[in-house]
Amino acid sequence: MIRAVDDRDGAAVLATASSPRWVLPALAGVGGLAAFLYLWNLTVSGYGNTYYAMAAQAASQSWSAWLFGALDAGSFITLDKPPLANWILGLSVRAFGLSPASVLLPQALAGVATVLILFAAVRRSFGPAEGIVAALVAALTPAAVLIFRYDNPDAVLVLLLVLAAYALVRSLEAGAWRWVLLAAALVGAGFLAKYLQAWMVLPAFALTYLAAAPGGLGRRLAQLAAAAATVLVTSAWWVVLVDAIPAAARPYVGGSQTNSALDLLLGYDGLGRIFGEGGPAFGGGGGGSPFGGEPGPFRLFNEQFDGQIAWLLPFAFIALGAGLWLARAAPRTDRRGAGHLLWGGWLLTHALVLSFMSGIVHPYYAVALAPAIGALVGAGVVDLWAWRSRSISGGVLLGTAVAATALVAAALLARTPDFVPWLGPVVAVGGAVLAVALALPAGTLPARPAAAALGLAVVVVLAGPASYAAATMDRALGGGDPQVGPANAAADELGGRRNAASLVPGIIGGIPGILRGAPPGGPVGPGGALRPAGFPGGPPAIGGAGAAGDVLGADILGYLVANRGGATWLLAVTSANVAGPIQLATGIPVMAMGGFSGSDPAPTLEQLQGYVRSGALRFVMAGTERGGFGGPPGAVGDGRAADSGAVSGWVMQACAPVRIGGPGGQVVAGLYDCAGAAT
Repeated sequence: MIRAVDDRDGAAVLATASSPRWVLPALAGVGGLAAFLYLWNLTVSGYGNTYYAMAAQAASQSWSAWLFGALDAGSFITLDKPPLANWILGLSVRAFGLSPASVLLPQALAGVATVLILFAAVRRSFGPAEGIVAALVAALTPAAVLIFRYDNPDAVLVLLLVLAAYALVRSLEAGAWRWVLLAAALVGAGFLAKYLQAWMVLPAFALTYLAAAPGGLGRRLAQLAAAAATVLVTSAWWVVLVDAIPAAARPYVGGSQTNSALDLLLGYDGLGRIFGEGGPAFGGGGGGSPFGGEPGPFRLFNEQFDGQIAWLLPFAFIALGAGLWLARAAPRTDRRGAGHLLWGGWLLTHALVLSFMSGIVHPYYAVALAPAIGALVGAGVVDLWAWRSRSISGGVLLGTAVAATALVAAALLARTPDFVPWLGPVVAVGGAVLAVALALPAGTLPARPAAAALGLAVVVVLAGPASYAAATMDRALGGGDPQVGPANAAADELGGRRNAASLVPGIIGGIPGILRGAPPGGPVGPGGALRPAGFPGGPPAIGGAGAAGDVLGADILGYLVANRGGATWLLAVTSANVAGPIQLATGIPVMAMGGFSGSDPAPTLEQLQGYVRSGALRFVMAGTERGGFGGPPGAVGDGRAADSGAVSGWVMQACAPVRIGGPGGQVVAGLYDCAGAAT
């Protein structure tokens, strides 16, 4: 049973009390909606982001690859992220076999769990009605629908942070050490999913606990010190482990320039994201992000973030201000005041960092705001409605929140005028009418019509994000910068929405035919040379440089499989984006030279020659005329371009071009057979 108890300051705390009868059916409905949003037609995107899918495949084949987060079972190079999310995907693939469902299902389940745990956390701070609204808002947030249907690590990150928030709320009830340390450990686990982004909740957590936890100041400071130590240990152990292992005994740390997890944390995947040190190829140097647009206070509303998160921000900010004002005279340990500190601090920290960071910022990062927005909107609906009954100020603020939110939704919907064209005007007009009704002094409208107006207002402000959520469910997504909402040609060009992963089944289907001796085909260049996609003179790679799912046709791929021999890797290619679809199609490790974009300084010429000499590698793709090992022009510096040029130069000089169909067959441009090459 659930009952209300009093803490030391006499504030009512929700612990184990009987909830109203409507709560369980309502929660089941919201949970069922989340399950539908995240699970229905889940595999429409194939493997989603092949970069993470290939790492999950490798983790299912090799425990070493699982531990380090390597991209291939040969453990040549790792992801440019910490491995916790990939550990979960790897175990799923190991248990159920490689398929789009086994790769994507963990994210969908994480999404449903996030919605339910958010309800539990918000209920303990504010109440069950607030919890239901919070869960509904979070479930319908387009960025959440995107990420919980995709294999980026953000899904696991958000789940862990919401779990940490729940533990923190529990710690506020009695100041129990176990809950404080559990919250800290869960943030540390989030760090192992996405490094410093997990730490963005720490200012809100620390402020909330210091201000609102029971007990004396000394006890609270001691608990925060212990929590800080716990965060540090649970965050850093994997980084320390990796860098303590000799480089020759582990994979190269992808994304780093010194083969160091600490270098990755402090550079490209850490401070470089905030201060713009990612290099010109990634929009670094303070010039804004090619994915997220220019830094500034309105970035979350710009066309790059287009519908990811901005829908309910006006309501959330107004609710935060109102909640803090209403709690100004409450006891220090008041649960509602603590809830506003927690979720308001979470929202403000994330909004400020995402708005002003100068390095790489993908719009889908905004999914981390969804729990905070949901919690504040849920609290705001109840706070402002109750305030309206006491003062005209509450009604005016409630009407303002509804009107501002409806106008933002109409503006976002106007960016896709061919998508449900009537919805934007209906939201704008309906929001304005309902805002006026709610702003009227209490008693002007009878109780039931006024309550109906509030219910309709919730429906109106959720209509926009719900429409984008539905459109996101209906689309195949791919690449490293997936976008929400209806298909948009301009955004497709920028963000790589085309689904390269859907080509993998076609490649797989073509292998048996070529192994039976089917005649070779494919794009042919001057002199009869076959040209893989993405190479000079060849057809464009599907989805741009980041997705080349059709780099090798079935004939070329079948030849490589048939002639691989005892090599560890099927071939070495110019980046992970090229390697992913090939490895997923064949199940054989593919060496992604240069890591994600091809710009990492691995392998060196001596290392590549060693792999060839030992028989671990036979076929190599080279001569792409691109920066690094396959990154965009200008992507590399500090000698990396020279290193990759030396590798390509040696391969083209020492290795023989691959011919399909025997000595007189067609040459595959850019693909070399290094068996017997002089090293």
